[in-house]
Order: sequence, then structure tokens, then C-alpha cells
Amino acid sequence: MKSKILALSKNEEFKNLLKMKKTSNKYVTIFFGFLKNKDNKKLNISFVTKKKIGNAVNRNKIKRRLRNILNDAVKEISIKLNYSYLVIAKPTMLNNEFKNIKKTLFQEFEKIK
Repeated sequence: MKSKILALSKNEEFKNLLKMKKTSNKYVTIFFGFLKNKDNKKLNISFVTKKKIGNAVNRNKIKRRLRNILNDAVKEISIKLNYSYLVIAKPTMLNNEFKNIKKTLFQEFEKIK
């Protein structure tokens, strides 16, 4: 099943998600919950990397990794499309192997089911 990934667009959406449920591991913190007026056929997710993590090259590398992992996750595991997600990256993500990060994030999204 191929679903289009949409980013959160409004400041209110970010603020509402930060008040909802969260799960965390050594690579990311994931906030998730139901948002009103959201299309349930598309995955509503945003990736955040803070400036403390490094320069723009490093931050974009982390976001590319996260997007790639989520594209694989949509194909391999069933992610709830009625939830909206906010994924905040941690600095440990930069120095670890891609397959370790992928395995850990798949486990986190399995928990959210």
C-alpha cells in the first residue's frame, strides 16, 4: 500500500501534538495523536531536527534518513494513518548505523499500534 506522506503545516498542529502522547528512544522522540480535519488516507508526519545537532548538512542528512525509514515502514508494517506524528531527532542519530536506527524506529512504530 503506497500512501502519500504529508507534513504538518500549521503551528497549531505542532502545539496540539506536543500536548498528546509520546514515545521515546535513544534516536528520536515521537509525539502522536488524533488531529481534527485530517485526511485519514494519508500519513501526516513531520520531522524536526534542532540546530544543536549540527550544521544544515547534518540536519538534512538526519531528515533524509528519517524519510527513507518511514517510506519503508509504510510498506512493511501497518502504521496507523488516522494518527498524526511529530518525530524529533536526537544527536545520537548522526553517529549510528542506518540499519540500527531503522530497526529501533520500526519497534517504536509497532508499539504505537
